[in-house]
Amino acid sequence: MRKTYIYSFIVVLMLLFSCVDSTNQKENISKNEVLVLGTIHGNHLTDSVYNIPYLDKLIREINPDYILAEIPPDRMEEAMKGYKRDDSISEPRVLRFPEYVDVIFPLTKELDFKIIPTAGWTKPMADERSAKLRSISKDSSRIADWAAYVEANKRSDSIYQASGLIDNPYFIHTHTYDSIQDIALQTYNRLFNVELGLGGWENINIAHYWNIEKALEKYRYRGKRFLIVYGAGHKGWFLRELRKRDDIILLNMESFLKAIDKE
Repeated sequence: MRKTYIYSFIVVLMLLFSCVDSTNQKENISKNEVLVLGTIHGNHLTDSVYNIPYLDKLIREINPDYILAEIPPDRMEEAMKGYKRDDSISEPRVLRFPEYVDVIFPLTKELDFKIIPTAGWTKPMADERSAKLRSISKDSSRIADWAAYVEANKRSDSIYQASGLIDNPYFIHTHTYDSIQDIALQTYNRLFNVELGLGGWENINIAHYWNIEKALEKYRYRGKRFLIVYGAGHKGWFLRELRKRDDIILLNMESFLKAIDKE
């Protein structure tokens, strides 16, 4: 009799563990996958490696369901309308980014993904930020602050140059790269974020990420792949926030870079 009880107990435990394992598998299947692609904007047009053809191959390899783009929501309709009309982008803000003009918009004809505009940028905000920075740079009472800002940029640039990996796509997608960028960006943030208002570094990233979060929440547990495409300087900030989420699988870009290098 005792053996029967023990056997029954073991069977119950096995069933429980099986249910837990099954639940975890289902959860993992339904979690969305997320990657953050750091771009170099105009440098994609001139770099010998991280160029337009390379970016095209990389996004094809990633094969996203959604691209969360560094495009303001109020600019997306005009940009897409122009592209559908004559295969070109005339919207000024989007026109600045060859990753969209020469890669992502053309790929909408071949790949099945949706572009979701998520940038928190506005022209009045950018104009105000530029005006405030000019004012600070000329303010005799802010000499020390401006000097610290300039020095942090020089230090960040010198370390980046010394790496010998300028615009290297592998290096750009590392924690080391983010740390080098932070030397300048965190100083900029500490000195000027509050003063610059919506255009401050922390503030604009919060605005960007709020739109990114909205998209991730809207499509939560759909088992889809999201590609966040922003200037590389934003990547570290976004990754720190994304790691706090337990409803996504955060993918590493390195495996996709290696995949296209084998082609």
